[in-house]
Amino acid sequence: MARTRRTTVRLWRWRSNPLRRRVDVVEAWVLLGAWLFALVGGLIAGVAAAEVVSRSVDRQREERREVTAVLTENAPERSATRTVGGDRVWATVRWKTPDGTARTGEAQVRPEAEKGTRTTIWTDRHGTLMMKPLNEAEAVLQAVSAGLLAATGAGCVVWLAAWTVRVRLDGRRMRDWDAEWERADMRWGGRTG
Repeated sequence: MARTRRTTVRLWRWRSNPLRRRVDVVEAWVLLGAWLFALVGGLIAGVAAAEVVSRSVDRQREERREVTAVLTENAPERSATRTVGGDRVWATVRWKTPDGTARTGEAQVRPEAEKGTRTTIWTDRHGTLMMKPLNEAEAVLQAVSAGLLAATGAGCVVWLAAWTVRVRLDGRRMRDWDAEWERADMRWGGRTG
């Protein structure tokens, strides 16, 4: 019995009721629409964002290639300022582009590697130094994170719009309430302020 009563109270805007106003019915439809748009829109936005990130990672993997480079200087020791991820440091390396041009740049290498040591770097098809592409686990994490962020953002936008409509409906409800009290006061012989 208590469960049925609770459901009835929640759905009062949908039932025929002498206290139900047009504004209440509009609010019920706005809330239903907001739930549907937030769920469906969030799902679509999340899937789309995850797909875009996934395609971007796939494109990175296709465009980047491993190249052997040579250190032009001794790699520094591990230090707080030059360490990358704990097991790599930045050092200057030299490599050849696909057309045979020699280039130099900063890349991540093992700490304390000596000048002339060979290391692997990643370049694009023009020979420009790039970061290593994401591995499969990193790619999945990035796609899922982007999808969740997009879904949450889409849902928040829908709920913000619904909240704005509800605030306006509450204002309308209060104006109608004031007008009703004024009419009732006049019928009872009172004076309005």
